[in-house]
Amino acid sequence: MKIKRVLSYFIVFFIISNIFSGKVLSKNREEPLEKVHVDARCAVALDSNSKILMYEKNAYELVPMASTTKVMTTLVALRYGKLDKKIKISSRAAGIKGSTVGYRAGEEITLRELLYGLMLRSGNDAAVAIAEGVGGNIEKFAKLMNEYADEIGIINSHFETPHGLDKDEHYSTAYDLAVATSVAKKNPVFNEIVGSRDVDGKEKGFTRSYHNINKILWKIPDANGVKTGYTGKAGKCLITSAPVQGNDVIIVVLNCPERWKETEKIYNYISTNYNFQKLYSKGDIALKIKVNGKNLNLEYGNDIVIPLKKGHKYTTKILKPARINYTVKKGDKVGMICIYEDGRNIYKNSLTAANTVKVRRFMNWSF
Repeated sequence: MKIKRVLSYFIVFFIISNIFSGKVLSKNREEPLEKVHVDARCAVALDSNSKILMYEKNAYELVPMASTTKVMTTLVALRYGKLDKKIKISSRAAGIKGSTVGYRAGEEITLRELLYGLMLRSGNDAAVAIAEGVGGNIEKFAKLMNEYADEIGIINSHFETPHGLDKDEHYSTAYDLAVATSVAKKNPVFNEIVGSRDVDGKEKGFTRSYHNINKILWKIPDANGVKTGYTGKAGKCLITSAPVQGNDVIIVVLNCPERWKETEKIYNYISTNYNFQKLYSKGDIALKIKVNGKNLNLEYGNDIVIPLKKGHKYTTKILKPARINYTVKKGDKVGMICIYEDGRNIYKNSLTAANTVKVRRFMNWSF
């Protein structure tokens, strides 16, 4: 039964409608984003919600990513750790090289405070302490990082450490890091941490105060994160989150000598040349179809807000299975909306059944 259901859904689709179609023309046509020179080995700008790429340069190249690794470290810690649990700083953590907070062996620090030390001060000592306190050791924690990465669709990355110091098998892509950040941004604790400029230790009940070394928080208006990074192999790296017309845009630059300047360049271009438009609202009916003579309504499961680039043509198509001969329950995924920019697919999402339609199936007996 399940195999037939999957086959009936995936084998044959046909186009039902071409609903939204139009041009958005710039009054003052500027240089296309693809031709803007960004001095970085790899770079992307991603709409955090729709996951639409608005800029890319070597987005999928496998490269070292230094301390931008710590976004994934924080994701794993928030999933598996207890924020108010105290973690004892080991000699291994206290003796790690690179950027550190300065935790001393034997100190006991809450996971919550360690995350501030990790993300604001880029503390490698905090990273090791978190890995040991949450995963048992660095190797087990790295396994959790890779498993979680697979789960959220990060398939071109491999993590060996929680801090990002250079290792041959520790790598990611600009696109993967942007996706990881978009997932992390859904967590209010993550947002509170990476958006903080200065943290008073006494007010938080911490052992010390923290100043954020991420200068982008002061350079881009309303920037709300996320993470710096640097090693000899990775070069200067930066992940930024900043709102454009109320929508979070994730910008990643890797091996970028002028990371603040180049990030601002990408941000300013997107702010000028993209308009975010709400095409459909959650709960709107996308399509009404018949299933065994009964009405089945398919609705949008989320608000669909899309960044539209000036001077480009956007179209949408709604797809449905050629035939449905099984019971569909309210909330089931049936059909799909696809959005195209100049004929290129940039977005797709499942439609949701707004009601239940039962289909009786009779068993044939043969003797």
